[in-house]
Amino acid sequence: MKEKLTKRETKKLQSKKTIIESATKLFAEKGLSETSIADIMKEAQLGLGTFYNYFDSKESLLKELLNKMAEDIRSSFATISQTKETYTEILESVIAQTAALLDKNRFVLPLFIKAADKSGLPAEMGHESGAAPLFKYIFDGIIKKGQENNEFRSDIPAEIITEMFHSIFQAASFSSLPIDFCDNVHYKVMIIIDGLKINK
Repeated sequence: MKEKLTKRETKKLQSKKTIIESATKLFAEKGLSETSIADIMKEAQLGLGTFYNYFDSKESLLKELLNKMAEDIRSSFATISQTKETYTEILESVIAQTAALLDKNRFVLPLFIKAADKSGLPAEMGHESGAAPLFKYIFDGIIKKGQENNEFRSDIPAEIITEMFHSIFQAASFSSLPIDFCDNVHYKVMIIIDGLKINK
């Protein structure tokens, strides 16, 4: 049976939640570099020192946001896996949801891309290197399952295909074309999947 939280523990959780929500709002409105810790705490209506009870810096708060996004995608993946019939549909849905989250929270994109560039795929789910590897882990798992089921071609390593899909987000974020971020990602995904599927 789960133990009931004390009032103090509940208050701490609420304070952290308030800080994260305030930071998300300000990052979206003003941008990461233009938002100070003092701005965040003013928005949260909490003392400046309270911030450091939960985070070392703005960057550590940003990583927490990215981790939460990754967990949201993992939860969605579990649901999508039960409702879609093919691995192509699963892959398309997971990438579309990832794109929508990144589009809504553009301020995490630089960290998402930077983390991905510096990390390989984790050997198991107990990863330590953060959210971007978790995104890659999910994509990699879908692709390998598709290869095992003869839905995706297997002459190219799954890790290479995963890296290609992950790079789509970076390409779309730097694109100068007058096309919506999510649509940009979708078009690129269509091209890769067309070359990935085995025609039966």
